[in-house]
Amino acid sequence: MDKLKYEPLFETKKAKGRILYRLFASSMFCGIIFIWIYRLCNIPEPGENGRYGWIGMLGAELWFGFYWLLTQSLRWNRVHRHTFRDRLLLRYENELPRVDVFVCTADPAIEPPIMVINTVLSVMAYNYPPEKLSVYLSDDAGSELTFHALLEASRFAKHWLPYCKKVSVEPRSPAAYFTSLSVSDQSDADFSEIKRLYEDMANSIEVACKAGTVSDQAKLEYTGFSKWDSYSSKKNHAAILQILIDSRDEETMDIDGVRLPTLVYVAREKRPQHFHNFKAGAMNALIRVSSEISNGPVILNVDCDMYSNNSNSIQDALCFFMDEERSHEIAFVQFPQSFENTTKNEVYGSLRVIDEVEFHGVDGNGGPLYTGTGCFHRRDTLYGREFSKEAKTDLKSAYPEKTEKNVHELEERLERLASSTYEQNTQWGNEIGLKYGCPVEDVLTGLTIQCKGWKSVYYRPKRKAFLGLTATTLDQILVQHKRWSEGDLNILLSKYSPVWYGLGKLNFCHMLGYLTYCLWSPNFLATLYYSIVPSLYLLKGISLFPQVSSKWFLPFTYVIIAELINSFAEFLYSGGTVLGWWNEQRIWLYKRTSSYIFAFLDTMLKLFGSSNTTFIVTPKVTDDDVLSRYKQEKMEFGSASPMLTILSTLAMLNLFCLVGLVKKLILTREVGLKYVFGTMVLQILLCGVLVFVNLPLYNALFFRQDKGKVPSSTTVQSVVFALSVCTCVAYLY
Repeated sequence: MDKLKYEPLFETKKAKGRILYRLFASSMFCGIIFIWIYRLCNIPEPGENGRYGWIGMLGAELWFGFYWLLTQSLRWNRVHRHTFRDRLLLRYENELPRVDVFVCTADPAIEPPIMVINTVLSVMAYNYPPEKLSVYLSDDAGSELTFHALLEASRFAKHWLPYCKKVSVEPRSPAAYFTSLSVSDQSDADFSEIKRLYEDMANSIEVACKAGTVSDQAKLEYTGFSKWDSYSSKKNHAAILQILIDSRDEETMDIDGVRLPTLVYVAREKRPQHFHNFKAGAMNALIRVSSEISNGPVILNVDCDMYSNNSNSIQDALCFFMDEERSHEIAFVQFPQSFENTTKNEVYGSLRVIDEVEFHGVDGNGGPLYTGTGCFHRRDTLYGREFSKEAKTDLKSAYPEKTEKNVHELEERLERLASSTYEQNTQWGNEIGLKYGCPVEDVLTGLTIQCKGWKSVYYRPKRKAFLGLTATTLDQILVQHKRWSEGDLNILLSKYSPVWYGLGKLNFCHMLGYLTYCLWSPNFLATLYYSIVPSLYLLKGISLFPQVSSKWFLPFTYVIIAELINSFAEFLYSGGTVLGWWNEQRIWLYKRTSSYIFAFLDTMLKLFGSSNTTFIVTPKVTDDDVLSRYKQEKMEFGSASPMLTILSTLAMLNLFCLVGLVKKLILTREVGLKYVFGTMVLQILLCGVLVFVNLPLYNALFFRQDKGKVPSSTTVQSVVFALSVCTCVAYLY
């Protein structure tokens, strides 16, 4: 036991195979250098066919090579973490710090209240002393439906929490738990009773949501509903704060006589004349309100669709915050984002390689990015505190003193902290709290914390800590990536750019890691060029790559094959499937030729004052037909949009180019097999791969009859655009 007292609470291990990977990366870099040399040394003379196309290929390949070098910062020094919860409890079981959990929701129409309260119940049921746990729900819509659901959850919690402890429930989201059990597991009397209570609660919530209002009887039973009036709306409502459960109230007990965690509902004031700063504004309001109620020195924030899947996650995070030797420099602990509704082969791609490979690499360089959910923070770092080697951080803090006679007076006083004018002429959103003015305020906030000397930790436990919902349509996934890539580029071009703001504050590889994500959207230029120009030059019979017989053919072949094999190996290592990897390549192409274009253009417009920051909440409600096709892994193209028009046009352009080549092979002797496969093999392969990767899109353009097909208007536009371009190239130039 004495030995355990001095052993670390966590360990860090270098990833296996680092030397082998570095040798591989070095060989790849040599191949890239040879490709650059080939392009530079063989530029066609002025007036020669293909000169401008060749120069464009040089520019694209210079970018691809540069960006590949950036990505090596995410793979060069990968580390893995492991915690020792038994040692934590041995040393600090009676001195564990208070933890405040923030859950954020914005719209009951696209984030159903029943989903929200399942997340709330899952974090209330953590394996942690309930008197030291406080849960805050931020409802940015100020919806009485969400409040009604939370009120129902507060009552159900009196039964659910003791049941979780009694039978060691995992996961502790009721909906997820009931779904995970087989029929044979549901015969127990206690189970039947708890499920009945849950169904009664869920039915009450569903009835209210269908009616669009809470029943008069329910409003009479709880005085808190008096806060809502007929003038309240999603974008225009007063601040509402309700303490539904106070853990310090000795009368607030579950059915076993054990105290319940504190539970608080917060709807900050929103007025049309005051910009509300989206999720960052909601989080800052929660920071202020919670400081007056529980003031937990550790804060966990989760999205409303990210329920707790591991009841020991708080203990895992505290192992990093409470280690005597190494915890003093750790500002936040980031858990990966995982999704429960992904299909077997992840038809819309995933964050798999980012979570399983890249974030382990950036962790080895100074710490991962703050991704906005599943993250534990030291409260004082969110207040802007700078790191100091001399100052040891203490996670012990006293409860705030209450001067009010009753809870209603406290609620009224704290509503001022959530008013729409409270932050005026203050440093909130600038030096204090989450940063404002960026679509990815979480990444920006994490960056500024790390630039103040703090480090972060990435922890991926065997049992996933959080499970959420991913997009179920192509449009949703493209819009989501558009927001991420636009926000990251905004950071690069702002005063907080890792290039100048992070210079001297982040180590070099850490800075390159941030640049990898900040430069997502500019990738569209090189990818778009490679997706169009080589195929068009195929129609003209102009080669842009070396012949098979040339020695310069080898570096191209090596770099292409080696990168594909490495990508394939990373994906399988991360737990993916072969078909999943192919789907990932398709979404990689689609993001770079649609989401990234609009992200880049919007960022440029914003620089010139022509565009405002927007925040789009991804819907968590899926139509039954859409869900059925999603489960069958049929891509959903049903919504007409500029992004879909671009993707369809590119797909048709490459198809027409390939068909045009085949036509030449069949109808003319001028283009022989030896000529084609000797001088243009890489162009043919590139065009062929682009056609092959778009097979689901061709199917949706011409053959599918369900609502997930490409709209007829988009089909006509893409065919006309692509045919016009191919005709101009083939006959006019």
